[in-house]
Order: sequence, then structure tokens, then C-alpha cells
Amino acid sequence: MDEMTKILHHAAEHAAAYRRSLAERPVARPVDRAALRAAFSRPLNRAPTAPLKVVDELVAAAETGLVATAGPRFFGFVVGGALPAATAAEILAAGWDQNAFNAALSPAALAAEEAAGGWLKDLLGIPDTASTGFVTGGQAANTAGLAAARQHLLSEAGWDVGRKGLGGAPRLRVVVGDERHATIDRSLRLLGMGTDCLHSVRTDRRGALDTEDLRRVLASDPDTPTIVCVQAGNVNTGACDDLRTACALAHAHGGWVHVDGAFGLWAAANPATRPLVDGVELADSWACDGHKWLNVPYDCGYAFCSRPAVHAEALSYTASYLTSADGTPPGGADYTAESSRRARGFATWAALRELGRDGVAALVDRCCSLARRFAAGLTAAGFEVVNDVLLNQVLVSFGDDVRTDHLVRALQNDGTCWMGATTWRGRRLMRISVAGHATTENDVDRSITAIVRLARAS
Repeated sequence: MDEMTKILHHAAEHAAAYRRSLAERPVARPVDRAALRAAFSRPLNRAPTAPLKVVDELVAAAETGLVATAGPRFFGFVVGGALPAATAAEILAAGWDQNAFNAALSPAALAAEEAAGGWLKDLLGIPDTASTGFVTGGQAANTAGLAAARQHLLSEAGWDVGRKGLGGAPRLRVVVGDERHATIDRSLRLLGMGTDCLHSVRTDRRGALDTEDLRRVLASDPDTPTIVCVQAGNVNTGACDDLRTACALAHAHGGWVHVDGAFGLWAAANPATRPLVDGVELADSWACDGHKWLNVPYDCGYAFCSRPAVHAEALSYTASYLTSADGTPPGGADYTAESSRRARGFATWAALRELGRDGVAALVDRCCSLARRFAAGLTAAGFEVVNDVLLNQVLVSFGDDVRTDHLVRALQNDGTCWMGATTWRGRRLMRISVAGHATTENDVDRSITAIVRLARAS
């Protein structure tokens, strides 16, 4: 073998060994952070080091600090372990070392994004005419969608925000549910709009937008250009807003509707859960994560926009050395806030090819079924499940806030599984998120057994 082949084989063997260990290795373990930092923070050597040795040193340094988020019993956040084909595609993308800025740098990367984007829109119920930006995740997708909304609404009001900025611009308001994801607020800060423009709408007992209160808020200031942010998948309960009604109300006021669907938008891909996102096609922009329910590697999200020209106008740029003489339409980096871009479309393309339409539906359906199994098992054990399990999220109380937090910490240190804690409606709760393709009924049952054991010991 030549040196590059040896290095890649060696790294792949380490990676494969780690993946094989996931079914039985502790999901997490107490970490000596000082020792971990010391393993990485040795003095930088003066002379070069052989690449094979560097790989071995990296594996040894990282071992005690790895969390088995790719394994079958990590339920702390809505993330799934990368599928086999998507993982292999990520390795190829690294080997190919492509920059997905434009078609001149990598025609293959842009062609993969175009094809995968079309499949995604079909699965998620988004109009085929919408643009697709392959971004880093839900935060970047929300920022892209809100940037397009700002661009469109201010242009309609006669203001060129790209040239004039926001100083002296017409006032915009952003109408949100009081249980929105925090990335919406962060996007508004990044876009210079600030959070003072937020107008909050009540949510119902499930955490979904109260459409009657939305009607009231919209009517309270009908002349101000408005962005309405709706949610597909409440981060705590999994509840989805009434997208059809919200879109109708917002559009009646000339507003723009942005859907934060980081994980819940995948409900559209499964016939059993598709009614939860009825009317999704009526929105103006959509945000979704691939490294959540599609189970592709991290650093992969999707920003869709019903007005591709507005999408590109809000985010693209030109320079003399980038000018195309052939009238190439927007694509690639034109729909993102990045220039040097990883070719993340390859992994999405591979994941969708591996699963197929039926496989994506089955993945969503199975995770929802496993979430209900969690709820049933923990209820039977005498614990309180406080939410209606509509998708893949389960919220559990163990009697009081202190005991719940104590049990979550004990479970994280136990290693059998990993759940996080959250605060919802003023209560501290264990939050269980099921999104991994490798999770089985046995993994759920093992996790329930561990929870019961630790609860009895506390």
C-alpha cells in the first residue's frame, strides 16, 4: 500500500472498531477532564510525526472522552447515529476533499445536493419549486430562512436591506410561540433584528401554538410587516403547531411563515405522522436537520425557501473572480452563509439511497413506537409521564425536581443509557428523545430497567 492508503485504512479500522463496540460499551462515563485535556495538550513537537502514529495518538487521547451518541441507547438529544452508507459517504467526502461552494469547484458536490434536495422536498411535503441550502444544522437553517423573510418583507416595504442595512428600516415584528426553540432568538440577534421585535403567542397544553391567540396577536398590529415562526416538533413534547391555520392567518396579514422543523418536519415522511404537519407546503421557508432523524453525520441541515431568488439575494455574494459568463443559476453557497463548504450533500444522498422512501418512513415510525414503549414502561413502573407522546419525545417526573435531577445524573453516570433533563411548565423532568436507527425494543427495555433500578436505590 502507498502511505495514504495505509493511513485511511488504519483510521477506518479504528472507526469501525468503535462502531462495533457501541451496542455494549457504556454510553458515557465519568470523565477526568484534567487528564483528558492533558492527553491532548502536550507541547507541540518540533519535528514531524508519522501520520500512522498521529492517528494512534488521537485515538488514545480521545478514548475516555467519547460519548456513544451514535449508539442505540443515547436519548439525551434528538440525534441519531449516522447510517452505514452515510458514514461511508462522509469518509469519501473527506478523501475527495471537495469544496461545495459552486459548480466550478465541485460539479459532483452540487449535483448531489440538487438530487438530494429534490428527494428531501418530496419526503417533507415542501414544494418542488423551493430552493435548498445545505447548511450546518437547524441554527443555520433558521438563520437562512429568517434572512430570506427579512429580505422579502423589507423589499415589499420599499427598503433595500442589503444596501442600506437596518438603520432607519421599517419596523418588523416576529410572532412566535412562547415555547419556541432558542435558536430563533439567536438568529434574530445574528441578523441584527434583536429580540425586542418578538411578540409571543400562548401555547396549548401540549406545547403547540394557540391559533386563537395567534389571531389576536396578528390583529393587534396589522400594518407592521410580520414574520410568523411556527414549529414542527416542540423540543420538549414533540407537539406540532397547526401549520395550515397559522399559514392562513399569517398570509391574510401579508406575513411570511417560517417553519422551525429541525426534527419534527420528518413527521411528513411517515404516513402515520404526516397529519401532524398538515399544511406544511403553505409556508414560505423551512428549517430541518439531517443529523437528527435522517441519521446522517453531524454538520448537516437544510434551509428551504419558497422564493429561490429571495433566498439567494439574502445570502449570496459576487466578486470579479467568481463572475460566471454562462448564466449559471444560483446553487451551492448561494443558499447558505458559507463560502468554503464541506460537501455534505454526499452523505444525505447516500442516506436517502440506503433507506429509500419506505425506510425513512419506517425509521420515523419505529422511533415513535419506541417512545411510546418508554412511556408505557415507565408509567407501569409508577412514574409520571407528563406529555402526550405524539412523536419521539417523552417527559418523565420522578416525584419532585430534586429527585428527578438526581436520577438523571445517576443514569448518566451509570452508562446503560443517557437521558437529559429539561424544565417544562416549571417542572424539572427527564427528557427522552428517540431518534437513532440502531435503537431496538431491547434497548428501550434495558434502559427502563436501569431507570427503575436507580430510582429504587435513590
